[in-house]
Amino acid sequence: MTGQESAAPRQATVRRETRETIVEVSINLDGRAQHDVSTGSLMLDHLIDQLGRHSGFDLTVRAEGLNDPDGHHTAEDTGIVIGRALAEALGDRTGIRRMAHETVPLDDALTTSVVDLGGRGYAAIGLQFSTGMIGDLRSELVGHVLESIAREARINLHVVQHAGVNDHHLAEATFKALAKALDTATRRDERFAGIAPSTKGTLTD
Repeated sequence: MTGQESAAPRQATVRRETRETIVEVSINLDGRAQHDVSTGSLMLDHLIDQLGRHSGFDLTVRAEGLNDPDGHHTAEDTGIVIGRALAEALGDRTGIRRMAHETVPLDDALTTSVVDLGGRGYAAIGLQFSTGMIGDLRSELVGHVLESIAREARINLHVVQHAGVNDHHLAEATFKALAKALDTATRRDERFAGIAPSTKGTLTD
């Protein structure tokens, strides 16, 4: 058994309660794509399902809106807690590949998600939606969820839209691309075992 194989499981459970929402997220970066998501929004569930399925992570999300008339707080807080759980599961981030990108098509839509798990929270989301709603989710909240994940996970995320007119396809392709990029970036690389892939020597300070 190698050092990488014997390493502790990279998993976390984070719960956040406010007067607006209650959100709990469990994640296992070394899981088997087992996902169970319930946020009160069928479209948001559908998008977050993509993260679990296509990243290979085990992902459980439970979100309840307590004082949330338009879904904003639930969507934002779900992104916050997913990001915090991802950050906790990554630990000191030693031994990971750190950076990755994936381009995913879905019929008319084509988007690229680029990630750097370098400890700096930043997001640039270049999506142009043509409608105000995607199912039961406000279109503007798609980018807001992605920004919240990136900020709280302390990752750099860029999303580029190459083509697409169907808003559902654009959003879904983006979450699939993010999932695949995270799959690659979080993988352990034996060449970096015990080493932070950074000239600073750390990805947490």
